[in-house]
This record gives sequence, C-alpha cells and structure tokens, in this order.
Amino acid sequence: MIEGGVGGSNTRTGLVFEGKVDLATFLNSQNGYFVDKNSQVFFNDELVAQIFKKYKFYDFLESKGVEWEGVISKRLLPDDSIYVIVNNTFFIIECKFQKVAGSVDEKLQTCDFKKKQYQKLLSRLNMEVEYIYLLSDWFKKPEYRDVLNYIISVGCRYYFEYIPLQILGLPIK
Repeated sequence: MIEGGVGGSNTRTGLVFEGKVDLATFLNSQNGYFVDKNSQVFFNDELVAQIFKKYKFYDFLESKGVEWEGVISKRLLPDDSIYVIVNNTFFIIECKFQKVAGSVDEKLQTCDFKKKQYQKLLSRLNMEVEYIYLLSDWFKKPEYRDVLNYIISVGCRYYFEYIPLQILGLPIK
C-alpha cells in the first residue's frame, strides 16, 4: 500500500525499488561482470550464472522438461532469481518495499511455503533452492522483529537494500 491508501500492481514506489535493485543491472555494474541479452552472467568471460525474472523462470523449467502444472497447483512468479552454476543453487529473490503498513506484512510470512514449492519444482533437476527477501529499510522497525526471526527460523534469508555477492556464491575480485 502507498500513502493515501492505494496499492497493488500500480504501486510506483515498489516498482522503483525493484528497479533500483535489479540483479542484472547490479551485476553489470560490478567489476569483472557482464550480463548478456539472454541474462547469462559472465565473470571474466566465464559463464557463472543465469538470471530469470517472473515468467522466464518457467521458460527455463520448460526447456529442461519440467512441466510445472504436474508439480505445483499454482505458478509462483519470482521478482528475480539466479541460478549459480558452481554451487548448483537457484536463489529466489523477492523484493519487498514499504512506506506505510500494508499487505506486504503478511506476504513476508509466506516464505516457507514458497521455498517448498520452488524446491518441489527444482528437485526434478537436482538443484538446491535458497529463498531470499531483499527488503527496504522500512522493515528494520522493531515491529518486524518477530517476522524477521521467523524468516530465519524456516531456513530463508533476508537482506536490506542489497545482497552481498558472496552470499550467492558468485566470484568477487
């Protein structure tokens, strides 16, 4: 929700936040990294990862012969995801921005379910799954302590404003 009580898919501040932390843009700005038009991530000319946003995640599954409809009952659309080759891990990254109290509060409590759904999908490809929230500073408030503790307790993670490359297992200079 935005100030004034209007929220949902037209929330501009959320889109700006998600654009600000776009993984491909971020990686392209890092020393030694290049993301090509197919969202393949190179470090010093070596392919190290591939990025998938929203529906592109399902294009990837389909290309590998995984029919999601036979595995889960409803499609989940990751804000961003990256498959890191060296550690055979898919990192699902959900960006959450907030300026006033609203529906995102409850969405943070769904990470355990969503991680398990992604694990069902990617277990067919023998891939590991990590589920990470990328949060705006709004969630540093004391009233979010319990939900942030819950996120950790169910094996998910969260970071504020950015995710360090070493967390993803990507090379750093």
